[in-house]
Amino acid sequence: MKILRETYLKRIRTQLQANFIVALLGPRQSGKTAIAREIQGIDASVSPSSVHFFDLESPSDFARLRNPEMTLSRLQGLIILDEIQKMPELLPLLRNLADRETSPAQFLIIGDASPTLLEELSNSLAGRVSILDVSGFSLSELGVDSMDVHWWRGGFPGSCFANSDEAAQHWQEDCVRTFLERDLPQLGITIPAITLRRFWTMVAHSHGQIVKFSELARSLGCSEPTARRYLDIFTETHMVRALPPWTENLKKRQVKAPKVYIRDSGLAHCLLGIPNPTALEFHPKIGASWEGYCLEQILAVTGDHHAYFWATHGGAELDLLLFHQGQRLGFEFKHTEKPSTSKSMRSAQEDLRLDHLYVVHPGIHSLSLDTDITATTLPDFIRFF
Repeated sequence: MKILRETYLKRIRTQLQANFIVALLGPRQSGKTAIAREIQGIDASVSPSSVHFFDLESPSDFARLRNPEMTLSRLQGLIILDEIQKMPELLPLLRNLADRETSPAQFLIIGDASPTLLEELSNSLAGRVSILDVSGFSLSELGVDSMDVHWWRGGFPGSCFANSDEAAQHWQEDCVRTFLERDLPQLGITIPAITLRRFWTMVAHSHGQIVKFSELARSLGCSEPTARRYLDIFTETHMVRALPPWTENLKKRQVKAPKVYIRDSGLAHCLLGIPNPTALEFHPKIGASWEGYCLEQILAVTGDHHAYFWATHGGAELDLLLFHQGQRLGFEFKHTEKPSTSKSMRSAQEDLRLDHLYVVHPGIHSLSLDTDITATTLPDFIRFF
């Protein structure tokens, strides 16, 4: 199935108007190359000579760049470099090409999100590159009618568009193994795959909870700094989200550790060993799964640059706090068909001075619960936001 990812195409166009270089970064098999091919096809239909695509995993394209300065400096229009992590030595050259007084070319570079590549971009292209994070398909891209299947399978194309739930599960397990055994070593991460698999699974069991590095370290038999390093690896490769805490100037002790989520719901179910959608309905982690899924779908439409959670040691909490277009928006995720207000919600509404609080639930109807508190279905929020 082919779905045009118009949001990303629009963002790329907008950012290319302001920068000579745009980088698309994300996990392997999240659809980055397909987005670039869409850009290539659209541009080529207007002017066939205005777009040049280099796949750095292709021997022929790799050979074309044996003398990269000579090759790239002669080209005009949009130059797309896929799998840039295969030739990071190109980045200083791109800086020089972008700095030409009248540069005839712009560059779209595509790579797997990794700590090493991010460092290379920061060192070589500081102030010259705009970075776009790419994830799997979101509910807003697929259409809200696909929510149940999307929640179960996640947004990676190989899983999302599989012929059956069983085929999707096989793809997910292969994805986990490939990521740990091939992708991470290629990114220069030499930690044994079995160790990182244990850590990733432990994070899945902590999905939607405040991370406790001391417990993770004790279970793995490592130090807390090592556990933090492992978490950094998974967050920087876009497999895990570490949602930061928000603190207000209140006379309350507030939580200052992040909450962790497996970003793709399908991979979360795979790591938790949940065999099918029916088993999910009776699994103790269904509430956490719903929370993480809704959180990612909301951030897909609002952006995640100003997203936090809030909690106090007294028990008040808010699953998601967004600063969006000058407003403070709060979100609670409740896996119940009859949502209601709570003391914790009212405390968050008052202490954080929320403009509106949404309670996102899996029921059929959206309704007002109180002044500035709305119980909303996820499809309704995405449809009308």
